[in-house]
Amino acid sequence: MQSSKEKLRNVAAAAKEHVDIYKAKIDEKAEKATARTEEEKAIAHERAKAKEAKAKMELHEAKARHAAEKLSTKQSHYHGLQEHVALPAGAQQPPLVGTQTQYQQGRHPVGAVPTPRATFPSNPLGGNPPTINKHI
Repeated sequence: MQSSKEKLRNVAAAAKEHVDIYKAKIDEKAEKATARTEEEKAIAHERAKAKEAKAKMELHEAKARHAAEKLSTKQSHYHGLQEHVALPAGAQQPPLVGTQTQYQQGRHPVGAVPTPRATFPSNPLGGNPPTINKHI
């Protein structure tokens, strides 16, 4: 749904750009028709180029804005999880991700290095590794 909205908005912005460029060309022709010297004609041409560049810039800004709007609507459901709620006086903040509480539950915090476990060398003959009797 958001992709189709973005595409329609981009098409509308492109149409607006084409209209603005067309207006700039018409204005250039009108200025050149009333110009008396070559310098005035050159100035009219430069103004038309500036108007075309401005129209293209506005198109790219509109496309970027549309993409940002699409992205913000996609990510809006993620922001609800991070709401900050005012706690009553004397209440403690709940533990954050990667704290000691989660470590005790079997989850490792980000950046923690797990302790190495005992490993057995593989059997050079290709069989199963030797088993250790735990009931000694």
